[in-house]
Amino acid sequence: MAEPKFLVVRLGSLGDIVHTFPAVSGLRESFPLAEIVWLTHPKWPGLVHASNLANDVWTVDTREWSLLPDILARVRRHRFLAAIDYQGLWKSASIPFFAGVPRRIGFSSATIREAGVPLLYNDRVRVNAVHVADQNGELSVRAGARHATAGVNMSVAPEDESNVKEALEKQGVAEYIVLSPGGGWQSKCWPAERFGTLAARIMEEFHLPCVINAGPGDEGAVKSVMTASGAARPVQYTGNLGELMALLKNANAVVAGDTGPLHLADALGAPVVAIFGPTDPARNGPYRRSGMVLRWEGAETTYKRGGRPDESLLHISVDQVMSALESLREAA
Repeated sequence: MAEPKFLVVRLGSLGDIVHTFPAVSGLRESFPLAEIVWLTHPKWPGLVHASNLANDVWTVDTREWSLLPDILARVRRHRFLAAIDYQGLWKSASIPFFAGVPRRIGFSSATIREAGVPLLYNDRVRVNAVHVADQNGELSVRAGARHATAGVNMSVAPEDESNVKEALEKQGVAEYIVLSPGGGWQSKCWPAERFGTLAARIMEEFHLPCVINAGPGDEGAVKSVMTASGAARPVQYTGNLGELMALLKNANAVVAGDTGPLHLADALGAPVVAIFGPTDPARNGPYRRSGMVLRWEGAETTYKRGGRPDESLLHISVDQVMSALESLREAA
């Protein structure tokens, strides 16, 4: 009997792809010889390759309508046994549907945000798990996996590790703590000024420099961190995705909110201090639990995007973050 062919669909984004890895690992564990092709956005093939889970990674930008006929034809030619849509959006569910994949597995309407999407699946899963990674795993089980999730061993290219090490050494940095103040939603971001104060405290009390992970659009936050850090003068680092993985993997610790770099750091095994506000860490928190999660007990869960830090984040002090970092140092 021929080994099955699975089309995995998870187009983006960084944190969501990372939270899909354990589920695809569960699939791979049960079907070690199966062909797994991952369909993602052109921004993320390097991330998927780093998971060592897919035989091949195909890319598609669903905003480029002229390119869609090519990907649909490619999917048809490959004759997949099943497509598993871990994203649950019209743009992700449409590709297996219009390509005629015979079995299309996805979330039921109880989970999906966009109304009507489950109509494109012929195998709908009503999930019971709380964490999104475990919810993804329930789709894998429906596809035949014995276990919903399995461990993920991500790899970082030696060249990226060398580039980061060399760049930091030029600025006198060997051991360090990464601060990641940015994020897609401002309402999920701890105030940048507190990150700056934290950098100063880390230098004063731990005698460790901080490296600021600076992504596109984070310029304002980085400036505020630098201003508030005073003489600590944290190092700014902006690199490609591979270099970001190297930076996070080799950090003494990573401090971040509910953002992609936090979940990537967790997947890479770096100790993390996760600062949560409106989003629920039980659903969206670091899956490997490789550190500590801070959330004000009075926080109200909402996934509504806002343009300023949620009030609940203001209840998390620099002292609390320092205590969490001290606990990680003692456990190391």
